[in-house]
Amino acid sequence: MPSAPAEVVGGAALLARSASFLLRRPRLFWLGAVPPLITSVLFVVLLVLLVAELPALTTWLTPFASSWGEGFALTARVVVGTLLVGGTVLLMVLVFSTLTLALGSPVYDRISEAVDRSCAGAPAPLDEPLRTGAVRAVRQSVALVLVSAAGAVVLFGVGFVPVAGQVVAAVGGALFGGWMLVIELVGSPLERRGVLTLRERRQTLARRRWRSLGLGVPCFLLLSVPFVAVVAFPVATAAGTLLARQLRDEPSDLSTVAQKSTARQVTDQ
Repeated sequence: MPSAPAEVVGGAALLARSASFLLRRPRLFWLGAVPPLITSVLFVVLLVLLVAELPALTTWLTPFASSWGEGFALTARVVVGTLLVGGTVLLMVLVFSTLTLALGSPVYDRISEAVDRSCAGAPAPLDEPLRTGAVRAVRQSVALVLVSAAGAVVLFGVGFVPVAGQVVAAVGGALFGGWMLVIELVGSPLERRGVLTLRERRQTLARRRWRSLGLGVPCFLLLSVPFVAVVAFPVATAAGTLLARQLRDEPSDLSTVAQKSTARQVTDQ
């Protein structure tokens, strides 16, 4: 069994492999960049509005500091403002990924299927009515957003713990956000393999938890940067499919991609 550091590095390396894969398919890559561009614009506007209202919000959230000295009151409001922005970014990234996957579902399914076809042993498409899959996707997305919101609230509260609270909140936010994100990234490829519930998905990821976090945390950090997500999201989708293959002990070697014929590349695009 590989060590935890090796697993983390292996998970992060899936991003580089996926980027190389998609650079050979520029049309598919840029199609995958359109949905996150749309959602990035929306979320940047919301974040700017939050920052603009931050002084008023922090004052409203810290009525207890009104009787403190100016220095202590300012420190309390800075801490609250930092935690508020951090918690909002955490929730935004997770909602962003859910919304982007919903908007670009056909494109991201094509990216995932292209990765599968480029490895040995591609699974057959899931045979079920469209309505069944759509209802399941909506139900699971709502569940993930609710769990993410609860996690953001808990981390916001942890940030008030003196001295170590903000560090724990920051590290915990990255780990929690990365885990929730990777649950979404492996959704489509695992569904094609008959893993249909969130519980089964989490159990599959837990088999190689450190490798899953090795992919999820860097993806979470990249998606936290406005507009970096535009190019990171298609790559993360491809990486999620490679991770799903590894979790199922399937071949994930893309070394033969460059030797594929031009006709096959056009089909994949």
